[in-house]
Amino acid sequence: MENLLSIITFLPLVAAAILALFLKGDDPAAQKNAKWVALFATTATFLISLFLLTGFDPADTGFQFVEEREWIMGLKYKVGVDGISVLFVLLTTFLMPITILSTWEVTARVKEYMVAFLILEGLMIGVFVALDLVLFYLFFEAGLIPMFLIIGIWGGKERIYAAFKFFLYTFLGSVLMLVAMIAMYVDAGTTDIPTLMGHPFGSETFSILGFRIIGGMQTLLWIAFFASFAVKMPMWPVHTWLPDAHVQAPTAGSVILAAVLLKMGGYGFLRFSLPMFPVASDLLAPFVFWLSAIAIVYTSLVALAQSDMKKLIAYSSVAHMGYVTMGIFAVNQQGIDGAIFQMLSHGFISGALFLSVGVIYDRMHTREIDAYGGLVNRMPAYALIFMFFTMANVGLPGTSGFVGEFLTLMGIFQVNTWVALVATSGVILSAAYALWLYRRVMMGELIKESLKGIRDMTAREKLVMAPLVAMTLLLGVYPSLVTDRIGPSVEALIADYRADVPLPEAVAEASH
Repeated sequence: MENLLSIITFLPLVAAAILALFLKGDDPAAQKNAKWVALFATTATFLISLFLLTGFDPADTGFQFVEEREWIMGLKYKVGVDGISVLFVLLTTFLMPITILSTWEVTARVKEYMVAFLILEGLMIGVFVALDLVLFYLFFEAGLIPMFLIIGIWGGKERIYAAFKFFLYTFLGSVLMLVAMIAMYVDAGTTDIPTLMGHPFGSETFSILGFRIIGGMQTLLWIAFFASFAVKMPMWPVHTWLPDAHVQAPTAGSVILAAVLLKMGGYGFLRFSLPMFPVASDLLAPFVFWLSAIAIVYTSLVALAQSDMKKLIAYSSVAHMGYVTMGIFAVNQQGIDGAIFQMLSHGFISGALFLSVGVIYDRMHTREIDAYGGLVNRMPAYALIFMFFTMANVGLPGTSGFVGEFLTLMGIFQVNTWVALVATSGVILSAAYALWLYRRVMMGELIKESLKGIRDMTAREKLVMAPLVAMTLLLGVYPSLVTDRIGPSVEALIADYRADVPLPEAVAEASH
């Protein structure tokens, strides 16, 4: 299909414009129409995006479905996908109809709510398909605006604080990336991402104000990009905006924030840091390893101390992203395959966990763990689904959560056994906080009077969960659905990386 990526990217934006311009009023009929338009647009976007799967050739490690046009001031509109980015596009389009369907009970400023999510979907897809630095930066930064509004308008009591904290953290991190992009353009004379991936940025050591910059220009550029992507993931210790944002965001906002927006950081490392700055990536990999290991252990322990369900799941997300960054900078097949798999799997599992919290929050209007207990007696279907995703989050074999963690740990073990040892303890800690949460909320006798009339999941809520259950199981028992598609592109990425940064054994042999 011609212009497929542009259609997928701009269809939600067109739907948002139609809603904003032509749908008038805020009566129940108008609200219902807004929801149906958003659901139809996101579903159509997902169905069209399936053509990416049918037409994508995993054996071709280059960019496919490429579109290139003259844009403004000599810049080009250029989009395309490879084995690394195509599944992130599909993750985004798959989750958006589910997210819209989960918002059916929203009654406040519904049209604006749907417009914000439709704009957000288009901008998120744009990040994963952009093949020009300026285009990537515009999509990357513009995505902050609708999420800022979603948290700030439809969030909880402290929504303004959380929204500004989210915006300032992520925006300030990206300012350095913008400076780095300008330096890259000056050095390479182009903003074309595929060209920049093969451009030899300088790695010779030099001094600034008496400080020796080992790795030269690559190190400075790597640090600038790292500042943006580390905040976006987020990595410890720049993760503090995430729990506040999750707690204050509406359920649908938390789903998209955890399932897609966090993945932009990991995608950025794969698209920019490894292929463009391989020498700096190799030099600073131990730094990333230990930051990741600390994140896994520290945030897991912090999760154990939480009294708010959303905040506990938010800290678990930081821990799971620690496995991702470890796997990426291990720069071997198992590590990067595992990192990508973990990001996709986490999209389904974390999204489902936040939706699960939303189910009981809609009934009781509290996320405090102590407010619940014994729900299994009144909500057996909910207890079963919540247990399934709790186990998937822990990494139970047979679920997608196991595959991602196992591959990343295999990858890091080949590079640094001490980091692997520390990170493996996170598996035990994740079981501790996840099962502690489940026991407190679900098990025991139904003592609290306020819970005795609580109703089980509705048909709509079960319908929302069904695709997430299916994907978590499918990828858990058939992971080659992902690994076969990403494998050749990952292999090519590693080969190009090793051409600039040889393996330690190769260096030792050369010295002899």
